[in-house]
Amino acid sequence: MKAILIGNRERFEKFYPNTEFANAVEKIYLTMEEVNQALSGLSGGEIQDALFLAADAIAKVPESLIAQLPDLRIIHSEGVGYNGIDCAAAAKRGIYVCNNRGVNADAVAEQTILLMLGLLRNVTAGDRAVRAGEQIQRKESMMVNGITELGECRIGLIGFGDIAKAVAKRLEPFGCEVFYNATHRKSTGEEAEYHVTWMERQEMIAACDIISIHVPVTPDTVGMVDEAFLRAMRPNALLINTARGEMVDNEALGRALNEGWIAGAGLDTVAPEPVAADHPLLGLSAEAESRLLFSPHIGGVTTGVFRKGHRNIWTAFERVSRGERPANVVNGL
Repeated sequence: MKAILIGNRERFEKFYPNTEFANAVEKIYLTMEEVNQALSGLSGGEIQDALFLAADAIAKVPESLIAQLPDLRIIHSEGVGYNGIDCAAAAKRGIYVCNNRGVNADAVAEQTILLMLGLLRNVTAGDRAVRAGEQIQRKESMMVNGITELGECRIGLIGFGDIAKAVAKRLEPFGCEVFYNATHRKSTGEEAEYHVTWMERQEMIAACDIISIHVPVTPDTVGMVDEAFLRAMRPNALLINTARGEMVDNEALGRALNEGWIAGAGLDTVAPEPVAADHPLLGLSAEAESRLLFSPHIGGVTTGVFRKGHRNIWTAFERVSRGERPANVVNGL
């Protein structure tokens, strides 16, 4: 039995579960660069009879690669995202496509709270002030201008999957009012469990102090945070995005920060990655720049996430080897 592992070999080896089944599988490591090369160069005996494939969540697994693997039974994302995998091509062949749904929920929720608090306390400006010997001036300025506590904020969650639920759990001790909008409203019992209240999306965008994005990449969500969305937010409101950078119209967000439509933004993901020097969000005024907090897409890459995620991958491979259906199938099989 063979498994193709696309991504960082060091990471695959570090979090590899030392089980009898996994030890018996021959592993073929490919970098994303190697996959992006002429696919004809990857064909042949080495990979052709692979049964299993796991790929970095941002890796591409196109139909042209799938077609070269006649024995392939399963493609598993290393993370939650799977939009780089040609799910339709896999489904035509009866190949399961699976993801690690929920595996990063707690970790991304922590990052979401960090960005909220970081913006409310303006941690980057504070850090710079202390290093420059200007901490007293900075403190006095913030005392006059005011610091909003997280517990004073009304939070709006767009999407209410595993990550948004984990965020809601962590917000409850702060005493925030938490609202949500999703494709389907949850039951009264589930709303009570997470201390959240349903609100129509446009009403929520206009009413809340912090809007946090928690939806997957789909044709309907790409670019959803556009000029109309940002202009509908309150001038003192914050935008948080720990979902995917593709949700945000970068040009519109840059204008929103430069012109003061919103108070700030905290982004763990920015499209495209890596961010180029001419990216619209890097050319802001100094004042607007102080209200934009980046983190390098690390919300879901904790040690615990990878440990659980790789265990899930090899469990799925083992189930498929026994003719069983794996968990978290995302392509309708």
